[in-house]
Amino acid sequence: MSVPVTSPADLDVDVVAPPPPPHAPRPRGPMSLVVLAFLAVCFTLWAAQDIVLPILLAMFFALVGNPILRFLGRLWIPRFLAAVLVIGVGLSGAAALGVQLVGPAMDWAQEAPQQLRKVARQVQNLTKPVQQANQAAENFARVAGGESARRVQVVRTQLDDPYKVLTRAPRLAASILAVVLLTLFFMIYGQNLQRHAIALFPSRQQQRFTADILRSIEREVSRYVLTITVINALVGLIFSGILLLLGIGLQEALLWGTVAALLNFAPYVGPLIGVTLMLLMGFVEFSDPFQALLPAACYLALHTIEGQVVTPIVLGRQMAISPLILILALMVFGWLWGMIGLLLSVPLLVCIKLVLARLEGTQGWAKLLE
Repeated sequence: MSVPVTSPADLDVDVVAPPPPPHAPRPRGPMSLVVLAFLAVCFTLWAAQDIVLPILLAMFFALVGNPILRFLGRLWIPRFLAAVLVIGVGLSGAAALGVQLVGPAMDWAQEAPQQLRKVARQVQNLTKPVQQANQAAENFARVAGGESARRVQVVRTQLDDPYKVLTRAPRLAASILAVVLLTLFFMIYGQNLQRHAIALFPSRQQQRFTADILRSIEREVSRYVLTITVINALVGLIFSGILLLLGIGLQEALLWGTVAALLNFAPYVGPLIGVTLMLLMGFVEFSDPFQALLPAACYLALHTIEGQVVTPIVLGRQMAISPLILILALMVFGWLWGMIGLLLSVPLLVCIKLVLARLEGTQGWAKLLE
């Protein structure tokens, strides 16, 4: 007996496909691809540092100047004129400070090797018994092993190529000019670029949400960068005043105050380098060992007050970053871009933290950085 087969069209019944399971897990790539992508990004940032670093420095300076531009905008000054005014004042101040610092920097660079040789001889005299004991132990071990007591010394000579200096100067001047022009363009056209980028989103809700996030991030980051810049400038001025009280000349005191202000942008690493430099400067400037230790001690005390009291009170816990994460960031950015990477590591880490704190689903990563 055959049974007729009926199709869904004969039964006049709508066949509905089963709905997909809600909240289906998103497939994740293997960890090896994540590691390879991270290494590829790091290599790209290192290889393209001649392009990346001027852009990052220009964005950094633009963030410093944005609060000033907003203040000038309330005074009915056009943004173009305000940006030119801020850039002009900044370049004039940097040029005036550079003119004051070039002389003492060159004098100290010429006198420091001779003075440091004297200090090295004093330290060598203090450690001479230990060196003699080590040399005697090495000779005894060499004789016991059947080797000759005389050591073969290899003398290496290095020829300075003057063409390298000639080729570095135009590249340095071009990099400085690129940073200045990019800073000016970021200050003038940064808002229009941001507005056009937001317009690429399809819905008004996404555009409004993205605009609010970018506005809050820009305001907080610019406030942070400007606040840190003002604090570091005050640290440099106070340290210059301390050096004046210790009997160091005005121009040289300004030189070391500027060095202290710049090094203060790199936490932990900057103050460590600063203490070493101030210790060497103290031994060069003063013959008395107690007086030679005073610049380094004053610098360390000033940095401790600024790092443990002033900055936490001014910025609060919102910008707090874990010391371990900070050290890792300093290592990574310092390996990528050298001294400039050390100076930019903290602002970049703050930007990453603020972005993660605003985006949905990434607040846990922002907590991880605290």
